[in-house]
Amino acid sequence: MRRPKGKYAWSVTVGAKGQIVIPKEAREIFGIAPGDTLLLLGDRTKGIAIPPKSTFTQLGALVFGADETEEEEE
Repeated sequence: MRRPKGKYAWSVTVGAKGQIVIPKEAREIFGIAPGDTLLLLGDRTKGIAIPPKSTFTQLGALVFGADETEEEEE
């Protein structure tokens, strides 16, 4: 089956504890390693999405502003 360049689809099974295994090919393509934290987004009508890691940085910049930084208090 042909697919558009850069587009992928995988099938996973949900285990008894509600866990899924991210396929090896997907982990390699998206640079997902053991111990990584993923952002899981959900919409009741559109479904679930797991965006790329760079989304954390982009989201943080939107929420906290990228222009100003603050020293941490000790």
